[in-house]
Amino acid sequence: MPFTAPPIETRNLCKEFGDKVAVADLTLTVEPGEVFGFLGPNGAGKTTAVKMLLNLISPTSGEGRLFGAPLDDPGIRARVGFLPEHFRFHDWLRADEFLALHADLYHMPHDQTRQRIPELLDLVGLTAHTNKKLREFSKGMLQRIGLAQALLNKPELVILDEPTSGLDPVGRRLVRDIIRDLRQHGTTVFLNSHFLSEVEITCDRVAFIKHGKVIRTSTLNELMVGELSVEVRAHNLNSEIISGLHRWCGEVRVDGENLSLTLLVEANLATINRYLVEQGVEVYSFSPQQVSLEDLFIQIIGTDGEL
Repeated sequence: MPFTAPPIETRNLCKEFGDKVAVADLTLTVEPGEVFGFLGPNGAGKTTAVKMLLNLISPTSGEGRLFGAPLDDPGIRARVGFLPEHFRFHDWLRADEFLALHADLYHMPHDQTRQRIPELLDLVGLTAHTNKKLREFSKGMLQRIGLAQALLNKPELVILDEPTSGLDPVGRRLVRDIIRDLRQHGTTVFLNSHFLSEVEITCDRVAFIKHGKVIRTSTLNELMVGELSVEVRAHNLNSEIISGLHRWCGEVRVDGENLSLTLLVEANLATINRYLVEQGVEVYSFSPQQVSLEDLFIQIIGTDGEL
């Protein structure tokens, strides 16, 4: 099998604006065909990182490559589709005219364009609005036409910056379905989203960025498997019993008769329950559940910022 260069590969990529360091050390590799989540609080450097990947701004130092080519290689961008978070579309154009304009920018053959535009309008649920001007579109409809634009040239890499921010639950499900379809066809997706529940459903791997530096990269399976959250409602708790729980729990939070425990080993569930009963605690409920990506985000990033 021939070697395939990673769609995205960066090493110590840095961007400074005067005295301000927007991205301190962006080092990551995105593999072909995966859906990769890019997570971090506001001001972490996510948007600046995306702009460097797209050569919209130049890095101060470090190296980045798309499909093995330098970021400033104009030819490589023909293989990339992009939906920005803050888009400014040509609102005097109809939906089909807007897509035709971008097809011309890609130098797509006209016969291919005539076939591709109806396909994409159907894919994003805008067929009935083909002849409507973009100024008449809602924010959610603009988000959908932007997604169609990002997929116009059948890119090998799609970079989506908050693709569901203006969508209702039906629209968010549509975007999830499109991302899954892209994965099935071998397209790589780089996803920046503050909807952590959707990242949890959609992504294969995620990177956490804080203060302009990637602090952790992991598969979703590695993140989500092993650590459990347990909600316990019990009577007759005291400080000594609660202190004893720390031998099995990474974190213990108490609110009256409610305990919130974080476990690293699932096998300790029965031991903890037995310990509480032996200490004379009346256990009314004992509810283990997998730790959510939102909880993991707080643990990894901390609480000094928000998405």
